[in-house]
Amino acid sequence: MDGSESGELTAAAVLSGAPVDLQARTARIYRPAKTATQSGDWHGHHWRMDWDILQKGHRWENPLMGWQSSADFLQGTHLNFKTKEDAIRFAQKQGYEYFVQEPNERRIVPKAYANNFLHSPKKLKKIPTK
Repeated sequence: MDGSESGELTAAAVLSGAPVDLQARTARIYRPAKTATQSGDWHGHHWRMDWDILQKGHRWENPLMGWQSSADFLQGTHLNFKTKEDAIRFAQKQGYEYFVQEPNERRIVPKAYANNFLHSPKKLKKIPTK
């Protein structure tokens, strides 16, 4: 792809002069889950796009501090979008390969404190304390 092909969609990365290794990266589009310590809906209505991690030889240990270093400039980079369609449109316009990871929806089981004291015709449970 050099930008001279006929078609309705030309990748912006081709025209912008972005590095070739950026064009070969696969992007993941997903909706992040809320952390376990939060209640409510956490404003979790946005979608995020990040890139896969480079595997071979792009990490090394810093000899001074012992920290892990990386040559991967996209490792901590992510983009936020309002909708899944916006993220897909952006990835297509940039010419990225991408996949969409659908979110797992929460199943809320209705519970009531009064259900702990309902009568059941079974035998009583004896719970030893020692």
